[in-house]
Formats: sequence, C-alpha cells, structure tokens
Amino acid sequence: MEHYFLIKHLHMTAAALSITLFIVRAWWSVQESPRLNARWVKVLPHLIDTALLGLGVTLMVLLSVWPWQLPWLGAKLLALLAYIGIGTIAIKRGATPRARAVAALVAVAIFAYMVGAAIHHSPLSWLA
Repeated sequence: MEHYFLIKHLHMTAAALSITLFIVRAWWSVQESPRLNARWVKVLPHLIDTALLGLGVTLMVLLSVWPWQLPWLGAKLLALLAYIGIGTIAIKRGATPRARAVAALVAVAIFAYMVGAAIHHSPLSWLA
C-alpha cells in the first residue's frame, strides 16, 4: 500500500492524457486532417491507454477489490468497453464526419460518466 497514492495519481494522469489525446484525434478525424496518420498519433494513445489500464488493474490488486464486488467499479469497466467501441467510431469507423463527431461527443460523455463513478464510488456517477 506504500505506493497507492503514486499509482492512483499516475492512473489519473494517464486518464487526463488519454481523454485529451482522444479529443484531439477526434477533432482531426472530423476535420479529415492528415495529422491523424502520423506515426506518433497511432502509437502514443495505445501506450497511454495500456498504462491507464495497467495502473487500474494494479490499484484493484493493491486494494483487493474486484468489479463484481463493487457496483461502481463494474459499471466503470462496462462503460470502458462502451467508450472503446464508440471511440473507434469517432476516430476511424464513422462513415461521415458528422457520424464521427456524434460518436466523439458520446464517447466524451461516457468518459465523464466513468470519472463520476470513480469519484463518487457509485454507478449513478455524477447523480449520486
């Protein structure tokens, strides 16, 4: 437990970097910018998201908590799956810029839900 606060803050930093980079990439996708094809744009999000997930799993192990024990954690992980699915539509699978823009807005809303669930420790997120 001695590293709990460091891991927690690294997890939160990775989350902030992840959503920031997602928003930039989504904007570029909607604008059909060639910047989206840069190598660092294709690699960096995977590195950040891998760190984010790894740190989250580390926190679960450190605290000995599991998604089936805590409803807010289970809800957060289900929301993560939705965020990933909708995020792929926002960045590359959306047929039109409008579809990608709508998917990006939905993905950001899902991300905000996950932050609220983590802060309030409730599946009701910001409504708790």
